[in-house]
Amino acid sequence: MAEIKDPENTVILETTKGRVVIQLLPEVAPEHVARIKELAREKAYDGVVFHRVIEDFMAQTGDVQYGKQGGEHFNPARAGMGGSSKPDLKAEFSATSHVRGTCSMARSQNPNSANSQFFICFTDAPWLNKQYSVWGQVIEGMDVVDKIKRGEPVRDPDSITTMRVAADAAA
Repeated sequence: MAEIKDPENTVILETTKGRVVIQLLPEVAPEHVARIKELAREKAYDGVVFHRVIEDFMAQTGDVQYGKQGGEHFNPARAGMGGSSKPDLKAEFSATSHVRGTCSMARSQNPNSANSQFFICFTDAPWLNKQYSVWGQVIEGMDVVDKIKRGEPVRDPDSITTMRVAADAAA
């Protein structure tokens, strides 16, 4: 198990495939990290499906509007088209590279449209560098991420069971 050095800047995802621990990078993307923690603390990510999972690329999740199983607006056909009720975030592009285990915000063509959706890279994806806001790095559980069911869209998708800030989980 990975050592959690900064519980306030670590999130723990329990997924249908197992546990994933992500070290947050507030020094790289402070507003995006704040949003991830805010949504995790609201339990907004609980039950959200991995709606777009591409072999040798990434697993995308975080549509708390249409992708939340049991949610008021859950719609598998629309998963990936929604976000949260919070305003979109301004881009926080950085020199941090998209490598295996990188967590980055999904967005539309507008660079300032990230909201709640994010993806985890299966492999290095240098073409994404300085195009998407990196906010975290998997420090435990990439073997779990590797097991997430593939598809665009995914049939009978895996999901986040719970997502918690480690400081809260320890309490």
